[in-house]
Amino acid sequence: MCSLIGASRILHALALDQLFGFPLAPAATTSSSGNPWVAVLYTWGLAQCVVFAGQLNAIAGLVTVFYLLAYAAVDLACLALEWASAPNFRPTFQVFSWHTCLLGILSCLVMMFVINPVYSSASIVLLLLLLLFLHYRSPTSSWGYISQALIFHQVRKYLLMLDVRKDHVKFWRPQVLLMVANPRSSCQLINFVNQLKKGGLFVLGHVKLGDLGNIGVVTGVLVPVASYTLPSDPVQQQYNFWLSLVDKLGVKAFVDLTLSTSVRQGTQHLLRITGLGGMKPNTLVLGFYDSCTPEDYFLQDPAFYESEEAGGDDFGVDLPSLQAHFPPVRHVESPRWLTPEEYVGIISDAIKMSKNVCLGRYFSQLQGESMGTKTDGAERIIDVWPLNLLRPGSTSAASVDVCSLFLLQMACVLNMASRWRHARMRIFLCVEAESSDQGWVVKEETFRELLRKLRIRASIKIVPWDSVVQLYGQKQTPDPELGELGLTRPAPALSEDFLSAVNCLLMEHSAQAAVRFLYLPRPPTHSSQSQQYLSQLEAVTHGLGPTLLIHGLTPVTCTEL
Repeated sequence: MCSLIGASRILHALALDQLFGFPLAPAATTSSSGNPWVAVLYTWGLAQCVVFAGQLNAIAGLVTVFYLLAYAAVDLACLALEWASAPNFRPTFQVFSWHTCLLGILSCLVMMFVINPVYSSASIVLLLLLLLFLHYRSPTSSWGYISQALIFHQVRKYLLMLDVRKDHVKFWRPQVLLMVANPRSSCQLINFVNQLKKGGLFVLGHVKLGDLGNIGVVTGVLVPVASYTLPSDPVQQQYNFWLSLVDKLGVKAFVDLTLSTSVRQGTQHLLRITGLGGMKPNTLVLGFYDSCTPEDYFLQDPAFYESEEAGGDDFGVDLPSLQAHFPPVRHVESPRWLTPEEYVGIISDAIKMSKNVCLGRYFSQLQGESMGTKTDGAERIIDVWPLNLLRPGSTSAASVDVCSLFLLQMACVLNMASRWRHARMRIFLCVEAESSDQGWVVKEETFRELLRKLRIRASIKIVPWDSVVQLYGQKQTPDPELGELGLTRPAPALSEDFLSAVNCLLMEHSAQAAVRFLYLPRPPTHSSQSQQYLSQLEAVTHGLGPTLLIHGLTPVTCTEL
């Protein structure tokens, strides 16, 4: 009778938690006094089925095996909690350690197979099937997950072992912080960077304008408000929506949000504090600052469509709530939250903090990057322009700088991704073919030797651009004193004819490429030239299609053992 009542209480608890769905749903019914009488009927029926065995010896072995398996499971749970070092696990047993847990597990398993090997094997298989069923079919519970505690314990231990002082260029990989203003217009760029990370850290960063003190937002501008203070941190309420977005997109990314009085200051915060230990971002990726009308990706991807079957995720965020959380895309007439000076300032700040910078433009036109899209990339082309197109003559004809090598490395990393593995990579070298010293021949041979040493499979295309250089009008020689100080000359006022000629050159040779990697010049040191700097970049990349402008500071290649 005790077993009958005790088993019914356990069955009633399983029914309340909806672990096995409809078959156990009636067992949740109770009487007015709270007795689970339906669960008692369930257990009584099961007991009657066992009685048909006819003799006690026929079921004694099976019952004993199940008891031993239950005790082994309890010992296993205690062992997992002990190894996880959970502070709230404080057993009151007189003699307890992980040794006793392990001894209990082994003792129970050995006795099970001594009693009846067939019953023992069948019970373990049945237990594994139940675990698989619960893993894939049961709803998310609030009991806590021992697996999360074990993962935390192991990750913390290995993060402490990941020493930043032991970093080496041979094992470099991109660790990306992608700043996202509105995911509705940035999903394609998010998917692309997910391919570009090559097993490295990938963090989605977002800055919410505001302050916990006496500052409010009025028509996009932060102003002091004497009688207004935020009752709580609004950022904490947004994490579940961003994590649900990551699940929808199927990208392997972390999320880091911050509250700041300006986007520039918030980006500085994220560049400094994002990551942990040896896993810190080394590359900042931004969307391009232009006047193009953004597209709403939520209206294009079927994953964001509403359907009758679409419900909430495991953490209470349904599709309508996710769509309502992120504001509509910005209209052309809408005021911006970021000025050109602030945008260029973010680039300058990242460079001062020794971070590589990438600017992505026209990635809304990139196809085949969303989750579930099948493509082998055989018809894709990756074009790399490793020289500074806005500063002819700034790079020696016989050598390339760190930024050029970084471009080659990033293109090679993309070519190693699963969706881009079969894409063809082309490297374009702009040369002055009409020069008397024939330096372009040396440049081509130098690049071929460089690609051979770096084991990069790519074809080299020689592009004469004498007519473009003539429009430049001024050849600047690098100033070694400024270079040592990390400074640059004020950006020259490039003519519209020169910028248009560079754009036409890119359009002529890279029109069929799926994505283009271009050299991003250093931003000007004077904020008054920020608009001019952006105008030059916009003119050069106008109408190109998916383009990544890159300024690399990190040595990423090594030809020595």
